[in-house]
Amino acid sequence: MRRGFHGLLALTMMGLAPASAARADEPAPTARTDAGPVTGLTRGPARVFLAIPFAAPPVGPLRWAPPAAPKPWTEARAATTPGPGCPQKVMAGVPNLGGYMGATSEDCLTLDVTAPKAATKAPVMVWIYGGGNSSGATNLPSYDATNFARDGVVTVATNYRLGALGFFAHPALDAAAKGAPVANYGLMDQIAALKWVKRNIAAFGGDPDNVTLFGESAGGADVLQLMAMPAARGLFRRAIVQSGGGWGSPQPLAEAEMQGVKVAAAAGVPAGKATAQALRALPASALVGAGETRIIADGRLVTEGPAAAFAAGRAAAVPLIIGSNSNEASLMGAFGQTAAALIAQTPPAVRAAYEPDAATDADLARQLFNDKAMGGPARWIAAKASAKAPAWLYYFSYVPERQRGIRPGTNHASEIPFVFDSLDAVPGRTPLIQPSERAAAKLAHSCWVAFARTGKPACDGQAWPAYTPATNQLLEIGAPAGVRTHFRKAQLDAQAAAAGVK
Repeated sequence: MRRGFHGLLALTMMGLAPASAARADEPAPTARTDAGPVTGLTRGPARVFLAIPFAAPPVGPLRWAPPAAPKPWTEARAATTPGPGCPQKVMAGVPNLGGYMGATSEDCLTLDVTAPKAATKAPVMVWIYGGGNSSGATNLPSYDATNFARDGVVTVATNYRLGALGFFAHPALDAAAKGAPVANYGLMDQIAALKWVKRNIAAFGGDPDNVTLFGESAGGADVLQLMAMPAARGLFRRAIVQSGGGWGSPQPLAEAEMQGVKVAAAAGVPAGKATAQALRALPASALVGAGETRIIADGRLVTEGPAAAFAAGRAAAVPLIIGSNSNEASLMGAFGQTAAALIAQTPPAVRAAYEPDAATDADLARQLFNDKAMGGPARWIAAKASAKAPAWLYYFSYVPERQRGIRPGTNHASEIPFVFDSLDAVPGRTPLIQPSERAAAKLAHSCWVAFARTGKPACDGQAWPAYTPATNQLLEIGAPAGVRTHFRKAQLDAQAAAAGVK
């Protein structure tokens, strides 16, 4: 299934994050939410609460509707077992393109909280996972936030509706909405989760006024979209975008509704019989994997995309970290893109900026994809954001020593266990980890932690100057790490010119 660059896939790690039980002499951690009390578990230095409902199950009349409040409970609710992912294509024992291979259910609007044991007004980070907005879940091992808790940060990871259940438009649903927002139900879920954090995170030791929103791939694209949306204003203080693009635009509502009519007809509800009730009666299985997953300009919740908002200075003026990896072209196959086709589609003026340094067509295509999909948009967003708030640009190029000469760079999503410092949580990885790998994780993780604490990425002794178009400096997290000036300037300038952005 083809997706635009904003619908980016997270090719992440296998399996589910392990949940360790509390010691026999240590009471289970508890907290009280506005819907009822929860009991969690202990994982090393962290208190962990899994699958806390932040919204009612989006089923029946609540399918393709804004998220509603969960039903309150009075007895302590066990929050010790990972919840199901939202409906998506999953093969038993095989991770999908969001890295997930667990159970799924429409009753999936839950979030996980990982907090230091004795936190009080600790900085909070809210994680939006990737997977093309059509796959993924909160409980992958690379998302293990134990070491964020070790370093004094409360982390929240939230599920959100995916695919045609999360990003879908149909004339019958629009008519039934009577002017309420439509189409972008996954984004509505993310906003509802952020509002839950504002109301409840103090009960877990977090500071509701010090929230950093961070996401990767489609999650990073969603962070950019939330920065462009008035409905998300004031819900986060800072933002981090990992490989989230930025030059895409939302799908027009009329186009999305035409697609929705085709999807509904293929699922068994032809246009002549389509009512909101008939659509909501379809089995979820008939909708999983259907259509093209895109953010939709419904004119109510989403009125413009990030490119338009940042170009006009309308995006949220919050401190921002943004960047990309050195082998984002690991996504080319998922996009159905071949080296020959990409080169043929590239304007000669753009190719001229690359060909002196490209040894082969494969290398040329890799560089073109990296810069068009991620590197160019990241630099452009950083430049626009820096006019209103501090911004920092990065380039993640660290490749483990055992993979050098095999991989041409850092694959899409491969920075995640470095950011989380979760290398040991990935099954089978610990015996292979080299000292330089741990050093790269320590550096990346320290940057993200410091940013969440203070709004400035003070990074384990490594300088990282704020980005401005004039100085044009970024931090390369590689071997070695360091500040780079005018990094790939000719190539990124050529991509920006071809994209028509200013």
